[in-house]
Amino acid sequence: MSSSITLTKKSHACVRLEKDGRTLVVDPGSFSESDAALGADAILVTHEHPDHFSEDHLRAALEANRAAEIWTLRSVAEKISAAFPGRVHTVGHGDAFSAAGFDVQVHGELHAVIHPDLPRITNVGFLLDGSVFHPGDALTVPDHPVETLLLPVMAPWSKVSEVIDYVREVKPRHAYDIHDALLTDLALPLYGHHIGGLGGGAQHHHLAPGATATL
Repeated sequence: MSSSITLTKKSHACVRLEKDGRTLVVDPGSFSESDAALGADAILVTHEHPDHFSEDHLRAALEANRAAEIWTLRSVAEKISAAFPGRVHTVGHGDAFSAAGFDVQVHGELHAVIHPDLPRITNVGFLLDGSVFHPGDALTVPDHPVETLLLPVMAPWSKVSEVIDYVREVKPRHAYDIHDALLTDLALPLYGHHIGGLGGGAQHHHLAPGATATL
């Protein structure tokens, strides 16, 4: 029987996942708490935008735990790998590896379109233990069933109809909000109503920063 995973929501797009006494953190960016990555055994970063990638957060985590490692795409690895030789691994679409006891598959290549006049940067999503998917800033659909979707609920590059259609296409059992720092408390119930009511049967969840769930 596979071990249960404890999900801890951090601010914005960052989550901590714990299993069998080990911790994996995804996207500890500048919108997240300064200690969001501390104590991590492994860190995954989906792309270079500062709300997902904070060099200060990564440096603090790798200095606090000399065994911690990072897996990310080239644009991020180039910014930090020189300071931590052998501990920053470059990955891309189709790669698979193990990090902090989690089996990780990499899906996706490009950030969602913010505006046609802005060049698109690279972005990868991470599927953890064949069950939990963090897409970063894209609406990537993995070629694998997803039990728990970490859902970018609000961003400059999306509208709620696209978010709803993404949930319908992925067909997770559970959808947990991420990328939510730009939503006010007044707007949260409205988004929850639309996503929960129109998401094709997925159970929609919103966790406040620091709250946990067992997956």
